[in-house]
Order: sequence, then structure tokens, then C-alpha cells
Amino acid sequence: MKLDFNRKYNTIAAYCVITFAICFLMIIIFLKFSTVSHYIKEFFRVAAPVTWGAVIAYLCNPIMKFIEKRIKKITERKKERPKLTRALSVFLSMVLFIAIIVALIVIIVNQIITSVIEIFSSISDYRRQIEELVTKFLGNYPNIVSAIESQIDTIYPKLMEYANNIIPKIGDISMKLKDSAIVVLAAIKDCLIGFVVAIYLLFSKETFAAQARKIVYALFPKKFSKNLLTVCSEANKTLSGFLSGKLLDSFIIGLICFIVMTIMQMDFIALISVIIGVTNIIPFFGPFIGAIPSALLLLMAAPKQVIPFIIFIIVLQQFDGNILGPKIIGDSTGLTPFWVMFAIFVGGGLFGFAGMLLGVPVFAVIYALFSEAIAYILKKKRLSHRTKDYYDIDVNFPPAASPPKSAGDEKAETSAPAK
Repeated sequence: MKLDFNRKYNTIAAYCVITFAICFLMIIIFLKFSTVSHYIKEFFRVAAPVTWGAVIAYLCNPIMKFIEKRIKKITERKKERPKLTRALSVFLSMVLFIAIIVALIVIIVNQIITSVIEIFSSISDYRRQIEELVTKFLGNYPNIVSAIESQIDTIYPKLMEYANNIIPKIGDISMKLKDSAIVVLAAIKDCLIGFVVAIYLLFSKETFAAQARKIVYALFPKKFSKNLLTVCSEANKTLSGFLSGKLLDSFIIGLICFIVMTIMQMDFIALISVIIGVTNIIPFFGPFIGAIPSALLLLMAAPKQVIPFIIFIIVLQQFDGNILGPKIIGDSTGLTPFWVMFAIFVGGGLFGFAGMLLGVPVFAVIYALFSEAIAYILKKKRLSHRTKDYYDIDVNFPPAASPPKSAGDEKAETSAPAK
């Protein structure tokens, strides 16, 4: 007996099997979410060196491209030497990247140690200044002074009791510190291996990109694959443009902060300049995140410098937000301030500092894709895709454009006799 397979029914059966498999997988994930999340975390823990390498390679890629254009004029003057050019470009970009990281770490650590030593050596002076300030403002109000002293007398025994309870737990705290140190050492090890992975990724980035395109075209239809790769290209352009522009903008802001604070002869110049530059990478909230601890640091060391510093930071951020930032980055995200805040809150809540940094460009890509999908659906329905046409509840759409006439129709109209 010969079986007659119907192609149409086979396609329907395949879709049913795929749909059932997806639903079954979603049910398993929902019921065994803790187990699935455990395996996902374990996978990312094992693949941490590769993740570090991909991040380092992505950050070094613009530097390598810049260097490669200049080196090519020297190495390929008479004959093409792509491998030599790429090797020199990767080497120089990695050296420059490591030098920047080491310089930042040395500046930050050195300034933190200096600042901590200065703060502890000046504790007696800070105490004397606070006592003089309290005496000056509360000297005429003995009732308030006595009330504060009584509160201190009440709180002090509780603090001593709390301290005595903490002493037996020092062993547990030391064990936690040891575990944290092990985690830090593991992260450093993964980062060092990541540099090796980044070198391989940068050296053969065209090959990896071609392999990824080959896999996409093999798994999906041709039209869908082309659209998917176009979307990925636009997402990469948005993300890399935002990151490189933001890093350059933050470096300039940190340098300006260093120069102006040196002219104003303020304290903790290098440390505060690094804090302002690093936190400026975070859109919208970065200036506030950097200015608050810096102002508190100055308040402890030199209170008279706080107000001039705050005024300077306000002027600096206005310059960055209205002149420097738009000039370097432009409107690369295309997001309104509300969506910028939304992306920062969600990204920071889920992934911490990295989420606050990457939340805006990633959400910008999602926002652009969603907007294009909505515009495509509206165009298929012959409706306007402009937001301003939907401001009123009673929407008055412009008349739908008639479909373009073919060449045969136009020829028939011109050849028809006039009545």
C-alpha cells in the first residue's frame, strides 16, 4: 500500500508539533523556574571568560579600526599585508586599552588611599569644627542642647550593646570577606582570560561575522534573514555609536573638571575628576550620582569649597547636556527623557551599573523596532503612522493614497479617444 503524503497537511502537522514543543517548553520553564535559572546562572558562570572577551573586544573594536586605517598606509604601501596590519592593530589597541584601565585604577586607588588617610588624620579637627558649629548655633537654646544630650545618653548604651553583639560575629564576617575575596579573584582570572579571547575575536572578527550570517541564512527564510541582519546591523550601529560617543564625552568632562578644580585650588582634584567622568557615562542621573559623594567629600575636608563646587558642576553639566553631548553623540537614541529614565530604572534594577549604562541604547533599539513594526501594520491597514494624527479622540485620517498606476493603465488612458 502506497502512502500519499499531502504537502499541505505535512506543513500543518509540522507547525502543530513546533507550537506544542514551544508550549511544553514554556510550561517546564514556568514550573521549574528555579532549576532553569540555576542552570542559566551556571552556564554564564562557566562562560564568563568568553563574555568578558566579547565585551572587551566590542569596546576595543573602534580603537582597533581607527589604528588599522593609519597603519595600513604604512604596512601596505607596496604590497597588501592584511595579517600583519591586523596583528599590529590588535596589539596596539589592546595595549592602549590596558594602559587606560591601569591608569584609571592607579589614580583612583592612590587618591582613595590619600583621601582616607587625610580624613582619619583630620578627625579631631572635624570634631572640633562640629562642636564649635553646634555651640555657635545652639548656645542660646539650652533646652535644645539638654534634649540632644539626653538623647545621646539614651542611644549610647544601645550602641555599646549592639557593638558587643557584633564581636562574636566577627568570625562569620571574616568568612564572608574570604568568600568575597575568592569571587573577586575569580572575576580577575576570568577578565585576564577574557583579554586572550578578545584578541582572537578581534583578529578574526570578519570570519565570525560571516559564520553568524551563514547560520542565520541556513535556519531562516531568505527575506526574514535579510531583515534580521539589517536589524542587527542597526542595533550594533546604535549601541557602538552611543558607547564610543559617551566614553569620549565623559573623558572630556572629567578632563575639564580636573583643569577647573586645579585652577580653583580645590581638594581631592584627581579623585573627584575621575568620579565625575566615570559617573557621567550614565545618562540623565550620572551627574547627580557623581556630584553628591564628591560634595560630601569636600564638605568633610573643606566646607567652604562645597558651594563653588556645586555651582561649577551645574554649569559643567549644562554645558555637557546642551552643547558637548549633542555635538558628540547627537540624538543617537531617539528617546524622550521619560523613556530614558524608564530605561535607566529598569536596567539598573535588573543588572546594576552595567544595566544603567546599557539600558538606554538597548531600549532605544527595542523602541525603534517596535515603532517600525507598528508603522508597518498601520501602513498595511492604509492608516497614518504619524503620531500627531492621533492626538484627538475623533481621529480624522488623511485620505488613503490610491495605489500607483501601472504603465499599461497610463498608456490605455492616453490612447483612449476624447468624448
